[in-house]
Amino acid sequence: MTTPRGAGEGRGPAGDGTADDAAGSATRPMRIGLTGPIGCGKSTVTKWLVGAGGTAIDADAIAREVTAPGEPAVAAIAERFGPGVLAPDGALDRAALAAIVFADADALRDLEAIVHPAVRARIQVAFAAAERAGEPFVVVEAIRLVEGGLAAACDEVWLVACGPTAQRDRLAGRGMTREDAERRIAAQGADLVVRLSPRATRRIDTDGPPDAARVRVLAALREALADRA
Repeated sequence: MTTPRGAGEGRGPAGDGTADDAAGSATRPMRIGLTGPIGCGKSTVTKWLVGAGGTAIDADAIAREVTAPGEPAVAAIAERFGPGVLAPDGALDRAALAAIVFADADALRDLEAIVHPAVRARIQVAFAAAERAGEPFVVVEAIRLVEGGLAAACDEVWLVACGPTAQRDRLAGRGMTREDAERRIAAQGADLVVRLSPRATRRIDTDGPPDAARVRVLAALREALADRA
């Protein structure tokens, strides 16, 4: 199911410098933000949209870039969480950090307060590059799109969702243990879809055969581009 037009809060300025001209100038690429629970197919939807002519920005990949050795965020993370989150070579021990933040909501918020501003800055650079290249639309894939302040910079926010059985099956297919999957799902919150729905322009359900889901995604893209024309 593709459900259009939620409250639409993914559109328009946020007043914090991240929105840029988010309400949408037709002279720049349309910006589609993808978010939703882990394991529900955001990366697959991104791949389909890129195949339809868009360009992708992976916020998680950028987060890894800004937490690479030597980046300012690494020192800030070590100061907040202690030297135990660093490997002997000074790189971030991501497993050790994950063990802390996925078990402590306050710790996760502190980590995001360090990482998200750096991620937003690099995404704005990527937006500018896409505009210079004349891309028709840009897809921002971010598991924390709303919480990280990226939704305000997008013309549309798509909530990618699926049922709990499909979600857990997909995570297991990635080689994730059941315990790790449950821990990560719990860290996002069992009510994540409910919480994000008011911020979504469209909801994309990825249950069922992949080909059928792809048809729904491409139909939503056509609608979104037509709405902006």
